[in-house]
Amino acid sequence: MMRNRLPIFVILATVMIDAMGIGLIIPVMPDLIQEVAGGDLGSAAVWGGILATVFAFMQFLCGPLLGNLSDRFGRRPVLLVSLAVMSADYVIMALAHNIWILVIGRIVAGITAATYATAMAYMADMSDAKEKAKAFGMIGAAMGVGFVFGPVIGGIMGQFGTRAPFWAAAVLAGGNALLGWMVLKETVTDANRRAFEWRRSNPLGALQALGKLPAMTNLLIVFFFYQIAAAVYPAIWPYFIIERFGWEEAMIGLSLTAYGLCFAIVQATLIGPFTKWFGNRRTVVIGLGLEVVALIYLAVISNGILLFIGIPVAALSSVGLPALQSIMSRRVSDDAQGELQGISASLTSLAHIAAPLVMTQTFAHFSDKHAVLYLPGAPFLLAAALLMIAIAVFAKSRRAT
Repeated sequence: MMRNRLPIFVILATVMIDAMGIGLIIPVMPDLIQEVAGGDLGSAAVWGGILATVFAFMQFLCGPLLGNLSDRFGRRPVLLVSLAVMSADYVIMALAHNIWILVIGRIVAGITAATYATAMAYMADMSDAKEKAKAFGMIGAAMGVGFVFGPVIGGIMGQFGTRAPFWAAAVLAGGNALLGWMVLKETVTDANRRAFEWRRSNPLGALQALGKLPAMTNLLIVFFFYQIAAAVYPAIWPYFIIERFGWEEAMIGLSLTAYGLCFAIVQATLIGPFTKWFGNRRTVVIGLGLEVVALIYLAVISNGILLFIGIPVAALSSVGLPALQSIMSRRVSDDAQGELQGISASLTSLAHIAAPLVMTQTFAHFSDKHAVLYLPGAPFLLAAALLMIAIAVFAKSRRAT
């Protein structure tokens, strides 16, 4: 049974408010980048990919370090410092009038962006083996709720200027840090505390160490490919919406809100039933398969109404990730949960290093009016191909087990 529900509530609130902050700024990013860097929508998308990549690169370097620090010194201090820096980063972006200031802000934020990984480790601490998939699903539901409210507020505030959503996000992150400082309890005790070792904090060394665990390598590969494919959404969504449908901030926010609402419903109500009915492994396959269908569908549509029709299928595909995370979490010891989540964060960061550059460059090429094939949805097809590979690797992991 989950213990002490108030800290769990605070962790879920942390993830939700973080997601709100992200959702707030997505609708205005294309206009902000064009404002400070100039150029057309394609070049703005490329700069957006660069900003995402430098953030992810720093997260990759520091993810295992912060995960191991949380195993040694506790989840609470790592989480609170991360939230404080996140708030400061939004302030920097709100004040920036040069693209390089935005780049510096994303570098600093990437160094301490451990809120999600630390929240996952916290939930792993607070749940037993049978409840881990449900616990990770709750994290996903909280993110979904944040994405419900964040984009619509960001779309509305974007009408008052490209800077307004960043100030709102800074206030949310700062308030979240204050709430965590007042309420959050520490879950790392002498029973599950582990001595800090620099060799475990090396992102490449840590990946190699975890890859030596039985049947873990293939699961990590599947997780990595999933994260690359999923990164297509934040990488190109607002640019794709503008290019394909000509929508402005309010409609971009509304589309993200629709996805966030469906995502939250799926994560809050269907993770438990899916894993109970089909088991973790089949749930992973179902989720990956539905994601392939959704990505191909998004790539070829040319009508905004069809976009909203496809959103529930895309959201339903999210049942796969918590099941995959549950399989991975149950294969490491209790004192290594922080390390596992740090490694997961590093894999996610590696995916987010490569994906934004590849996806935005692909979008810029295929959205050019002079392209041999005009297909702004091409990045979605690329993501679908990666997931097909992931399904094959996941099937191989079962045979290995």
